[in-house]
Amino acid sequence: MADIPEHLLRRAAQARAKARGVSVDEVLVEFGAAPSEGNGESAAPAATVATAVSSAPSALAIPEGVRTQRLLTVVKARAIQQVKKEPTDKVHVWPHLLGMEFVALLVVTALLTVFSVFQDAPLLEFANPNDQPNPSKAPWYFLGLQELLSYFDAQVAGVLIPGLGLAGLASIPYVDRNRSTLPSDRKFAIMVFTFFVMASAILTMIGSFYRGPGLNFSYPWRDGIFFDL
Repeated sequence: MADIPEHLLRRAAQARAKARGVSVDEVLVEFGAAPSEGNGESAAPAATVATAVSSAPSALAIPEGVRTQRLLTVVKARAIQQVKKEPTDKVHVWPHLLGMEFVALLVVTALLTVFSVFQDAPLLEFANPNDQPNPSKAPWYFLGLQELLSYFDAQVAGVLIPGLGLAGLASIPYVDRNRSTLPSDRKFAIMVFTFFVMASAILTMIGSFYRGPGLNFSYPWRDGIFFDL
């Protein structure tokens, strides 16, 4: 059993005596220690204190091998540690995006240069109103609109349908507000974009390869291809 210092034993006796309204000497007698003499200062010999310690209540006894410590305060970890910003699913424009775009620009430029070496693109003769080519087709990037003109009125094919298409593409970010970058989570946006792209590609292919003299339907494997770059 650990020894309790005399001043601690007396302090405990004083606290209990104050709580019970009795004298300190009575409490010391209960503890088994000798009452104080004079003005209350300790005069008990060390042997007496040791005896009192051995018979003190279990509440005042400290088990052997146990070290008591004083808790000063509790400080949160964020107050003393440098907490870095949590990583997010974002990358910088430079170099991640601009680097890839620059490489793609170089590749496309090289392919166009090689293609222009082997493919001639001569200018045609001056237009003659009395000698129109048959069929007279627009450049390939306008063949989709030209194909629409064969089905609808000029106001519908040239203004209304292209305007609705562009407005639909521009409205995708406002309708689909999902911030996910996974294709499985952006089904609506992918469906709308795919619809417009495929519709434009199909009309362009029909106007390029399936329109012959007089802009009538023709089969390229039977009538040939009436298409110039």
